[in-house]
Amino acid sequence: MNLHKVDREAVPETPNRLGIAGIEFIEYATSRPQALGQVLENMGFRPVARHRSREVTLYRQGDMNLVVNAHPDDARVSSTVEGQPVISAVAFRVQDALKSHTRCLNLGAWSVGSHAQAMELHIPAIHGPGGSRFYFVDRWQEFSIYNIDFKPIPTVDPNPPALAGMSYFGVVQYIGASRSADWLTYYEHMFDFTTIPDEERFGILPKGKLMKSPCGSFLWQLVEPEPWMDIEDASECLQRIGFGVPDVGKAVTALKALGVEFVESTQLHPEDRGALTRNTLGSVAFELVHK
Repeated sequence: MNLHKVDREAVPETPNRLGIAGIEFIEYATSRPQALGQVLENMGFRPVARHRSREVTLYRQGDMNLVVNAHPDDARVSSTVEGQPVISAVAFRVQDALKSHTRCLNLGAWSVGSHAQAMELHIPAIHGPGGSRFYFVDRWQEFSIYNIDFKPIPTVDPNPPALAGMSYFGVVQYIGASRSADWLTYYEHMFDFTTIPDEERFGILPKGKLMKSPCGSFLWQLVEPEPWMDIEDASECLQRIGFGVPDVGKAVTALKALGVEFVESTQLHPEDRGALTRNTLGSVAFELVHK
């Protein structure tokens, strides 16, 4: 009788039932697209294309796509307060967008109705926190969604290089008080994210709970309000984007040369692990993390 050797300490592979392969784009909604565009250009992004039928601009650097949605008929734009931009969507790269969308609906997600016009792509989406959306994109390699819905801006490099080697590191989400367990379960259940132990921290704002995408290419940070905060400050929303960089110091120097200001205090200042930009337009800040 042959006995097969079994590794009793073998670690099972993390499931990735949606085939998530990274972030395709992150979207801001704003009624002040020019002001936000200037902030993004200071961060190294460049406008490369405009939507064919809506007031939407595609910004890019390296492998990162960032969409500025200023279309007045979009409720996410019209509901912004005093023009303050909000992160209104994150699009996940997946193997099959329709299957991913269907699976999430079967797990209890709420679908977002399509507003695609004639000759435009329908990108399936579900509702996320604070009125945001999660899109599923399976056209991101040889053929992309931007080939159909966007018109390139003439004389502009369609693939500007990433400043200081920046890439998407993750997203910070603010959640309600005592809601960590609910959201951890949601992301594990819906997207196969896994919780990172509390002793493993990144950046210079190591609060809340961290989760890792099943593809391992980006993180998700959940931050509850402090106990002393007013309940009105406990709204749930996608708060800021984290960029991974190979050298935080070099990235800070390059961004400062473009006019970006960083938070510096006795408790918080740029260092090897990370840095935080000062809030602009009332709501926009970015975090740099050593990657």
